[in-house]
Amino acid sequence: MIWSLFRPRAPELPRPAGDLALAMLLVRAARIDGDYDTEEVALIRTALARRFGAERGAELLTEAEAQEAQAGDTVHLTRPIKDIVPLEERGSVLQDLWRIVLSDQRRDPYEDGLMRVVSNLLGLSDRDSALARQAVQREAR
Repeated sequence: MIWSLFRPRAPELPRPAGDLALAMLLVRAARIDGDYDTEEVALIRTALARRFGAERGAELLTEAEAQEAQAGDTVHLTRPIKDIVPLEERGSVLQDLWRIVLSDQRRDPYEDGLMRVVSNLLGLSDRDSALARQAVQREAR
């Protein structure tokens, strides 16, 4: 309708860079069950250091913790991640996420839902996610 042209639009959130988007997604995975603990922070720090170096990883974590809640939906975070992580390496992103989700030895329905959505948005299947989860569970034994 013509009147919709005059309606104010909601401001679009700026798209974060891929490295920050990945850090924000890891923080979101840790926070989604309402319990953001030191073990999850350590796992995020390790994942970011492995990908971007210890110093840059620490900077990204600080920035991600401050900005994650205002980041918008998960689609907004996964798009830039796909720009920096090739398809064949996205399983390692799922493994990092599963390490965080499973760090407390229980699976929350919100965590499961996030993992299902993220896997799909990263162009991976439920099977890819299950294999990533199983690999992380084998590591923990």
